[in-house]
Amino acid sequence: MGRRVVVTGIGLICGVGNTTGAVWEAVLAGKSGVARITQFDSSAFACQIAAEVKNFDPLNFIEKKEVKKMGRFIHLAIAAADEAFKMSALKITPENDERVGVHIGSGIGGFDIIEREHTALFEGGPRKISPFFIPAAIINLAAGHVSMRLGAKGPNEATATACTTSAHSIGDSFRIIQHNDADVMIAGGSEAAITPMGVGGFAAMRALSTRNDDPEKASRPWDKDRDGFVMGEGAGILVLEELEHAKKRGAPILAEIAGYGMSGDAYHMTQPAPEHEGGFRVMRNAARDAGISADKVDYVNAHGTSTPIGDALEAHAIRNFFGEHKLPVSSTKSMTGHLLGGAGGLEAGITVLALRDQILPPTINLVSQDPETVGMDFVPNHARKAKLEYAMSNSFGFGGTNGALLFRRWSE
Repeated sequence: MGRRVVVTGIGLICGVGNTTGAVWEAVLAGKSGVARITQFDSSAFACQIAAEVKNFDPLNFIEKKEVKKMGRFIHLAIAAADEAFKMSALKITPENDERVGVHIGSGIGGFDIIEREHTALFEGGPRKISPFFIPAAIINLAAGHVSMRLGAKGPNEATATACTTSAHSIGDSFRIIQHNDADVMIAGGSEAAITPMGVGGFAAMRALSTRNDDPEKASRPWDKDRDGFVMGEGAGILVLEELEHAKKRGAPILAEIAGYGMSGDAYHMTQPAPEHEGGFRVMRNAARDAGISADKVDYVNAHGTSTPIGDALEAHAIRNFFGEHKLPVSSTKSMTGHLLGGAGGLEAGITVLALRDQILPPTINLVSQDPETVGMDFVPNHARKAKLEYAMSNSFGFGGTNGALLFRRWSE
């Protein structure tokens, strides 16, 4: 099994709040972060709504001369990592810096920078391309900047597995600590793809909701009138730490990572395999890694994007895996939108907070439940108290890449 790993810090930023506390308060209140897009003129687009991070000023975290050297996904990653690191109360010194690593991924990376520099090229020629173009856009520079800011000299990695990115970043960091390659990992993901190409590309696939006149009700997982997902942006970063290391320094322990599962569909570019058997296997693998049976899991924070096919298939996989064990399942994407590569980190943080506070986050906008999911409890529209020992967070990505994280309530 390897060494035990706990969560000692959480940093969250998304469309419903710019700090972990604000995000958690909004989620429990069932507040939607979806509104009309403000970052560009979306009037010609089929989808004109998104869950943008609001009132975010990177200058609160980053020196002015450095801001233009980074894509927005890096700004958001730094903000979330700073908060998680402060919560953990960890001090990095020359004595421990090689034992602290960073693993932060992104599904798309610096789309905003790519579009900006493409415009510069065509308007002014190649001499107008910024020398910072490449490092501002490439995915691993979120981890790179966080490591440089904190002085973390341990493993430094970035994952890019579409919408499963953050779950894999956290799960792989769990393994790194288990195998004694580090004592602490700052792990998760970040995304900022609410750009003309980002929104236009997903809209061309007909993957996005076009409920433009009622944005707060557009993301509606498992509702029979769902019509696609809503793009979100933000970051979710956890500080993971070997248990004895955390206890020795009196760290605030929020939850334990009990298990991690991975699987591949080997089926289709964008659609889950029939009956979402890849989703079934990833949940099975996470529970098996934790050494528990399905009936020990008390809650699932689902991938639940609000797409017609994806939601139905995930519900099918959950019923197949858990069988007669009826448990609450909710999708916080109904409020935050879908952060793509940042989703798993945000939702892992929310799942840990659910365990800490013994409360179930709701699925909002669930007015008329899809008949295919009759009998399932999606915690409709209102948070509620519950007794939780184990909670799972699911992530699924294009290319059939799946990840599941299983957390346990912390107690001595």
